Amino acid sequence: MVSTPRNLSIHWRATTSRLLLAYGVFFVIWGTALLGYTYWETLHYLETRTDMQLKQQITYLRSLDPDHMLVALNDYIILERTNYNAWGLFDANKKWLYGDVLQFPGGLKIDSDSVRMPTEQVISGPFAPATSTLSVIATRLNNGQILVLAHTTRIAAQVGNIISHAVMWGVSFTLVPGLIGGLILNLGPRRRIRLIESATQPIMRGDLRQRLPVSHRGDELDRLAAIVNDMLDQIERLMGEVKGVCDSIAHDLRTPLTRLRSQLYRVQQELSEEDPHASLIERCASDVDEVLARFRALLRISELEDRRRREGFVDVDLGEILERVHELYAPLAEDQQLQFELHTEPGLIVQADPDLLFEAIGNLVSNAIKFTPVGGQVGLSVRRTGPDLAHIEVADSGPGIPEEQRHAVWQRFYRGDGNRDALGHGLGLSIVAAIAKLHDFELSIGGDGAGTRMGMECPLKPAA
Repeated sequence: MVSTPRNLSIHWRATTSRLLLAYGVFFVIWGTALLGYTYWETLHYLETRTDMQLKQQITYLRSLDPDHMLVALNDYIILERTNYNAWGLFDANKKWLYGDVLQFPGGLKIDSDSVRMPTEQVISGPFAPATSTLSVIATRLNNGQILVLAHTTRIAAQVGNIISHAVMWGVSFTLVPGLIGGLILNLGPRRRIRLIESATQPIMRGDLRQRLPVSHRGDELDRLAAIVNDMLDQIERLMGEVKGVCDSIAHDLRTPLTRLRSQLYRVQQELSEEDPHASLIERCASDVDEVLARFRALLRISELEDRRRREGFVDVDLGEILERVHELYAPLAEDQQLQFELHTEPGLIVQADPDLLFEAIGNLVSNAIKFTPVGGQVGLSVRRTGPDLAHIEVADSGPGIPEEQRHAVWQRFYRGDGNRDALGHGLGLSIVAAIAKLHDFELSIGGDGAGTRMGMECPLKPAA
């Protein structure tokens, strides 16, 4: 798989990668500080040793007579070829006499400690060494002449270079393996996160029987997954109890209500149309019918929430389903003087329960027809919106749904403030939401206030 900036960003947002990166940064900081301190101590030690050697050498040379001193200086230069050394002999007026130091260095004090000077300030011409600085000392001899000795600091510079290279290589050998190690060590946790994410998808769709995977490691992720699994056990138990109570109430009340409806029907048949109680009995029967319809809708939703119904899914052509819905509701739209249009595309196949899908789209169309004023328009369409996605839309020219209420209309028994007096029991869109959830379809509501657009995103069946 090709790494993308997004994948790399996900890699480095992981805790493992951040810990490794933080460890690498702190290691580099402390390692640099340690090597810097070592460099400073080593350089100080080498400079001190150089100064001591110069003092010892010039003290020794000062004790010799002039002839022996010149011979000893030449021998010293020959013996110390690995480290550049230079000398110069000047008269009392600092005029050059012998040696490769051709002029008395400016600022150099006689019979004082050695000082660091740039090479070009001490030696110039073809005899100038490659080193940048020299350690220089001067003393006055017994005959009044001035002897200048210069010693290279190249060893200290070389040691400094070695330590600097060690710092750079240390940083490279720390950060590069650390970055690579972070990517490798992060693969395992990322793989487990992907497994957990895959397991949570059915849970978010309402399948509370699904559980998060737990490995044999027993680490923090496994402990968190175990806690979530325990929580899901409790939620599933509580939801099952609540659902069972609601279903039991609906079942238990439906039987006596059905008997009551039958008795009202018999009484209604025995009364004549002129009887003053006939209209009262008819209203009571209508109220009982409405309550029974609500109970049937609640039981219908509970039935749809059972995801085992997915086992009966087949290939469904969306265009054919929409044509059936249009054929069924066209007379109703014509009765209300509405313009009912249909637009489809061929070859849009989904895995679905055809009866449930027909019911969901029919509920949306029925809802649109109900709230569209006379002379308005209702549109039913399906189109491909991607290589594996289709969009079903039911549009109307009704009053529309306020944006703050669009999420709540899918809830059971919800009815907008402007629809309190409308016929129905507020469960039609809840059934649509349950069917869409069963099929993993996405519902949406749009519109700009001059109508409503109910949308349903449907994943298409992959082409063979």
